[in-house]
Amino acid sequence: MATTTNTNTPVVDSASSADELTAKTVHKRYENLVMVRTKAIKGKGAWYWAHLEPILVHNTETNLPKAVKLRCSLCDAVFSASNPSRTASEHLKRGTCPNFNSLPKPISSLSPSSNTAVASPSSGGGGTAAMVATASVVHNNRKRSASAGASSGGMSVSSYPMMAVATVASTTSYQVSPLAIVDPSRFSGELAVLPQHPHLMLSGGKEDLGALAMLEDSVKKLKSPKTSPGPALSKTQIDCALDYLADWVYESCGSRREFCGDRLDVKFEEAKAESEARIRDAMFFQIASDGWKVKSFSGFSGVNLVNLTVNLPNGTSLYRRVVFVSGSVPSKYAEEVLWETISGICGNAVQQCVGIIADRFKSKALRNLESQNHWMVNLSCQFQGFNSLIKDFSKDLPLFKTVTENCFKIANFINNKPQIRNSFHKYQLQEYGHAGLLRVPLRHFEKMDFGPVYTMLEDILSFARALPLVLLDESYKIVSMEDPTAREVAEIIRDVGFWNELEAVHSLVKLTKEMAQEIETERPLVGQCLPLWDELRAKVKDWCSKFHIAEGAVEKVIERRFKKNYHPAWAAAYILDPLYLVKDSSGKYLPPFKCLTLSRKKMWTSS
Repeated sequence: MATTTNTNTPVVDSASSADELTAKTVHKRYENLVMVRTKAIKGKGAWYWAHLEPILVHNTETNLPKAVKLRCSLCDAVFSASNPSRTASEHLKRGTCPNFNSLPKPISSLSPSSNTAVASPSSGGGGTAAMVATASVVHNNRKRSASAGASSGGMSVSSYPMMAVATVASTTSYQVSPLAIVDPSRFSGELAVLPQHPHLMLSGGKEDLGALAMLEDSVKKLKSPKTSPGPALSKTQIDCALDYLADWVYESCGSRREFCGDRLDVKFEEAKAESEARIRDAMFFQIASDGWKVKSFSGFSGVNLVNLTVNLPNGTSLYRRVVFVSGSVPSKYAEEVLWETISGICGNAVQQCVGIIADRFKSKALRNLESQNHWMVNLSCQFQGFNSLIKDFSKDLPLFKTVTENCFKIANFINNKPQIRNSFHKYQLQEYGHAGLLRVPLRHFEKMDFGPVYTMLEDILSFARALPLVLLDESYKIVSMEDPTAREVAEIIRDVGFWNELEAVHSLVKLTKEMAQEIETERPLVGQCLPLWDELRAKVKDWCSKFHIAEGAVEKVIERRFKKNYHPAWAAAYILDPLYLVKDSSGKYLPPFKCLTLSRKKMWTSS
């Protein structure tokens, strides 16, 4: 008996601790949903939170929270809280909720042609009652309009005949957002449905003139309605509305005074506190720094903005700090900035930072920090790596040098010769409907940044139909008789091989740029780095086959850049990722060791 009791005790304790952990997670999810709903009701979130309310479901035995649900405030239906947006689409938008479409429309969503009168008390009225009545409300209360008119006492009735309202409603369609600016439930005690005139019947005689006159008058009033007094608001409601309006104006178009004042400081402190709270809640984080790589080549006077952010496990990034640097930054300084950022976030518990990703300093600053803190995995930015690969192509591939030189000759000659330039503009207008100069980069910086050169290549490709026509123009023939450069440019433009090579260079750069943009957008995981580079190799191989270019030189450039970016964690993450498990002949799923090269296997096993 005693032995049985002792062996069961740890099981009970572990079960209770698991329940408490689950309850804590559920309660945190509930608080997050409540916070999101509160912001949405204030106008800073999705519309459906006005109708969906988070609720906690408790365990009947332990009384601990076991799940979070969403309750529809219109019909009291309960749904899972895993995907509120999908719940809103299926329950509210698709008409599943029986009470959703019958809600009063918000005042702000009504156009002038759909506004109706707001009742005001006459001299004999004992109180104030007002309501914005839509066409659907009028239709639903058609049967009791006569009795309401008889019992209304001092209340004035709408001046719009029923048939006029019905006609306008039937010919006009509006898409109205269900999130009202003013919550109708707050004024439910003050609202009353307005009585209407009985339905007018026309007999076809002279007695119809009066009814037709009333109809015409009603249509005129619908076209140009007069402003009617709305419900009186309390001072608290007015102040609240003004605060919301001020927030909207500030967020939409804040003035310079606002940006320099205390209000901006308060907003910043709020955002900072929220960001720090989210970082504290995370079990670990990664530091990302962008801006160490000089992007402007106008000289050393330019100032770079180094942005340091915190990447959380759930995929979100939070701003941390900004550092202004000018010119070339020493590696030691970057190392100090990165370490200060880490210690500033987690103090002495630096193990919370699992690594750093940066667009520079992989071989020095990142490697030093990684060797000093063995748990860190410091990676180079793949987006920057793919962009640097384009610069490698331009420096190391003879094809790029030849095409670039020929394009410089064409662009400079056409832009600098007035007669040729005018002829070029004439054929641009004829072929494309617009004219302009070819964009030419500065020769001094072309090796540092291939971007402006790529722009020039695009310009020449885009005007490929106009350039041969320039050679046929009389002005070009006259110039080519005296100028050897004109004859050389003409030979380049007539050469089919030049256009094939130009298209090949443009295609390779475009291919690499598109992959870099995908990396920037999708932010791939560490385990996806090897497949990314393998995908690039496959695309480049197809490119070589298409344009009949030897693969050796191109593969050599790619492999050199790959080694500069490579980290053993790539192979480890790739092997351990269940997404890449391979099914063998026996039906078992095994890690893809065969996909690793011998050198990568050695680096992975040693790490």
